[in-house]
Amino acid sequence: MAASWLTAEQMAALKATADAMSSPGKGFLAADESAGPWLRAGHSGAKEIPDTVENRAAYRACCFSTPGLSEYISGVILHAETLVQSDADGNKMVDIITKGGMIPGIKLDKGYDKSGLPGTAIGPLGHGETWDKGIDDLEKRCADAYAAGARFAKWRNVLQIDPTKGIPSELAIDVCVKNLAHYAVICQRNGLVPIVEPEIVPNGSHPIEVCADVTERVLVAQFAALKLYGCYLEGAVLKPNMVKNGLAGPKAPAAVVAEKTISVLKRTVPSAMPGIFFLSGETALDEDNEETATLNLCAMNKAYKGLPWSVSFSYGKALQKTCIVSWMGKKENVPAAQKALLARAKANSEACKGTYVAGSCPSVGVDGNVMMQGGAY
Repeated sequence: MAASWLTAEQMAALKATADAMSSPGKGFLAADESAGPWLRAGHSGAKEIPDTVENRAAYRACCFSTPGLSEYISGVILHAETLVQSDADGNKMVDIITKGGMIPGIKLDKGYDKSGLPGTAIGPLGHGETWDKGIDDLEKRCADAYAAGARFAKWRNVLQIDPTKGIPSELAIDVCVKNLAHYAVICQRNGLVPIVEPEIVPNGSHPIEVCADVTERVLVAQFAALKLYGCYLEGAVLKPNMVKNGLAGPKAPAAVVAEKTISVLKRTVPSAMPGIFFLSGETALDEDNEETATLNLCAMNKAYKGLPWSVSFSYGKALQKTCIVSWMGKKENVPAAQKALLARAKANSEACKGTYVAGSCPSVGVDGNVMMQGGAY
């Protein structure tokens, strides 16, 4: 039996959490930025908000305490800072989340070294192929996170595409997926549902067909690695990239993104896994990333009914950009910011059902768009 190293009680607890995370019409708020989320919002005005501990706490408390948010959000991914942080009134962030009817989670990867794997080619991000650090002390960090109230975790590895250089290489794919599988089983041993995130970044000029081919290769390898390591799939979820063209490549419409993405998932993701939660990914500067992410998700769920998994969202700036611009570091703007967050969360919930109407959710749009700080990672 798969994952027979886990007790029946451990498997039942993991499955219950994964199923709750994958509730129909609900997704994740990715609030796990190491710095202020406004620095990665890709907006010229927002990046001027001072990045202080106090501002980060104030903004996150604003988001997590949004009335009604749990109607559309099942889980909130936190940075280590936020997991143990309190708001200005002394309320723990974890308590705000749980009392609001949502599940707290924790980002556990420690990022990657840009020196990359020795001998690998330089990709469109400007460095070699990579893998994430953090496995060595992961056991303790998982146990500590569980004790602090987290019930799921996230680990993101990054792969690049450059067909002319043979990127991603088989080596990079192998290292990426086994690193994620190792993290996943350590999480499960400590009671945390792992979000498995092999992100293929969109940087480059490749057409959507290349991304489809690479995504299929990566996911085939990922689930082989999860099986090799003994991961309990019913107690885990997947956070993949959508299949899209490169940022500088020929643009594919939402219907094609949906068709290519779902086709790849049908070929690669076992039905035992309860949920698939897309990252929004970087978008071109002439695109409204919030609206684009919602429309792509809606196109999938409108065209493909009865899929074996919940097909949902795990968005950061694609949920928060208008919220951040509405807030701008001012306490008096909290109601407007919460209204913006709730509206975009509702829009994505509708997208999970294939019912979102394009343009029906207010957005800051493309005004003020800049490349997000730190690029695609």
